[in-house]
Amino acid sequence: MEAAEKLSITVTPAMARMIRERVDDGSFGSASEVIRAALRAFQREEEEHAERMASIRARVKASIEDTRPNLSGEQIRDRLKKLAEQYSSRADDSAA
Repeated sequence: MEAAEKLSITVTPAMARMIRERVDDGSFGSASEVIRAALRAFQREEEEHAERMASIRARVKASIEDTRPNLSGEQIRDRLKKLAEQYSSRADDSAA
């Protein structure tokens, strides 16, 4: 474990009250423990954010590099309609 470094911080009165309440109710043994827990939570949040951003960037990159044709909703509807008509006419021909 790394050697501890003593720091002096300034917090708002509301934050100081919250820290004291956590120590007073026995959740933590000292103000330092409260601050360390908060910093660990902050670090986890930052790591999760970085992972989400990396995932988003990867999806955007994959989308940009996608070689499939870029079609509008209307073009897709038209293609599906034509396919449905082709299958419908084939079914009619085979029934006759």
